[in-house]
Amino acid sequence: MFVDKNLNYGIIGNCRSAALINSKASIDWCCLPKFDSSSVFAKILDDEKGGGFWIETKQKFHISQTYLKNTCILRTVFRNENHEFEVIDFMPRFIKNKGEFYAPPEIIRIVRPIKGSPEIKFKYDPRLEYAQGETKHVVKKNMIRSRVDSPKHDTLFLYTNIENIKIIQSNLHKLEETIFFNISYNEKLKTPQLSDCLLNFDRTKVYWLNWCSKTPVFKHYNDQILRSAMTLKLMSYDKTGAVLAAVTTSLPETIGEVRNWDYRFCWIRDASMVIRVISKLGHKRIVKNFINFIIELIPDKAQKLQIMYGINGEEILTEEFLDHLSGYENSKPVRIGNAAYTQKQNDIYGILMDAIHAEIKQFSIGFERLQEIWSIVKGIVWVVKNNWQNPDKGIWEFRSEDLHFTFSKVLCWVAIDRAIKIAELLDKNGAAKKWEPLKKQIKDDIENKAWNEEIQAYTQSYGSKHLDASVLLIEQYGFISPNESRFISTVNAIEKELAHEGLLYRYKNHDDFGLPSSSFTVCTFWFINSLIKIGEVDKAKTYFDNLLSYGNHLQLFSEDIDFKSKRLLGNFPQAYSHLALIDTALSFNLAC
Repeated sequence: MFVDKNLNYGIIGNCRSAALINSKASIDWCCLPKFDSSSVFAKILDDEKGGGFWIETKQKFHISQTYLKNTCILRTVFRNENHEFEVIDFMPRFIKNKGEFYAPPEIIRIVRPIKGSPEIKFKYDPRLEYAQGETKHVVKKNMIRSRVDSPKHDTLFLYTNIENIKIIQSNLHKLEETIFFNISYNEKLKTPQLSDCLLNFDRTKVYWLNWCSKTPVFKHYNDQILRSAMTLKLMSYDKTGAVLAAVTTSLPETIGEVRNWDYRFCWIRDASMVIRVISKLGHKRIVKNFINFIIELIPDKAQKLQIMYGINGEEILTEEFLDHLSGYENSKPVRIGNAAYTQKQNDIYGILMDAIHAEIKQFSIGFERLQEIWSIVKGIVWVVKNNWQNPDKGIWEFRSEDLHFTFSKVLCWVAIDRAIKIAELLDKNGAAKKWEPLKKQIKDDIENKAWNEEIQAYTQSYGSKHLDASVLLIEQYGFISPNESRFISTVNAIEKELAHEGLLYRYKNHDDFGLPSSSFTVCTFWFINSLIKIGEVDKAKTYFDNLLSYGNHLQLFSEDIDFKSKRLLGNFPQAYSHLALIDTALSFNLAC
């Protein structure tokens, strides 16, 4: 069985859940009915136990994979001299007559012969509930029902237009007519037919074409911007407005090590950055939904934000270990849940406030809940005023001691700066004037304590000599202008210290797990963006084109890139990576 070694996966989804399909058309990861549900396919985490749905061929084939243009519909083509067939995979999403979205928890797979009569086997092997119990199959007249009773009861249903027993027995099948598979979390009241699947295909295709038509066309890097935007859309949970950091769990930052985390949650920082960049592309719905998600999270005016929540607003995200799974390329542990939800990170307030400010400025007429937003703004100012001088875990979620991280301090400044701007937009000038001294106090503190005269750079934390890629964002958030000597000097110092093999370290000081051996992808994008801002556009373009070449065959990026091999590592696809790709590409379009 082929197991992809470079995360050459495509993602399909419908803003309720998602699936990863490798470059040879194997469905290796899917959780139903929601992003954070237990897996029904988890071959990506254990080739033997995880479960998947793949195709085996009698003849040898050249296999290629692409998305249908301007859609999230995946097409895998098997071709040799005598035979050719295609596999179309998608999760239905389209608008119904009443304006509601049809986005059921199901995958539709269409297999269509193009030339000859290829002989193939369908290997359908779901393992429900993270493969913790035995999944048993019952062949019925119109479906295959897969069932597990331990650790809890769950079921999955497969509908197809070929004999069900042939699927269970993996019989060799001569492909002479179009075959469909509907993998549904719910039992269908009406048995699906091929015509139903083809209609859902057409409607889903139209949905994505319409969505893409609302995105501006750019002179430079337009294809990359559009694919990244669609990928971010796939990671938004339409029911609540939450935005996921990634759709996977426990894909390691380094093969064989233990930096394996569950990213199927909504980090306030990541999500706020996503909607900030998506708003630049004019997609109002995802922005409005996220703001509503935030409003629902903060019912009390003095309530502090957690750094992350479940996609339905859950506050408790207890971390557990699935010891029965071997992990991606034997990289244990496999985790579900994330203990980081208890951490304190002061930067989240500034990033959220920046996003709120951008949306009010751009879409203020469309926000029916401005009064509630204003209450949240005042509440955040109160929280920042009383906490900005305290240490925290920082953007990288160090699990050891709290420090006075520069990035966290700068984002506290951003929180107050944006609160003042919001107040001015809402004609609350008295509040704006009252908050000005706090803004100045935070800025003076940063300038006096974060700048290292010897290194000629803003460092990772107060009194430290360590450099940190997150400090590059101080220009993006308006703390400093790109032509100021301190920023230019910081960019140059970070390149000298953290750049390696065309990529960037987050930092080089040892953390809880030692020196990172892979590059956190978003950091290289941040660095390239900083080069553009200080006028080093040619150098930035060289870095950028190299970095884009490390994406997979579908222009998708994970969390990390190995310094030596340039293989993709970490959870996938990563919202951080794709939002930063868009931001950097937009900077090129402004600069060129």
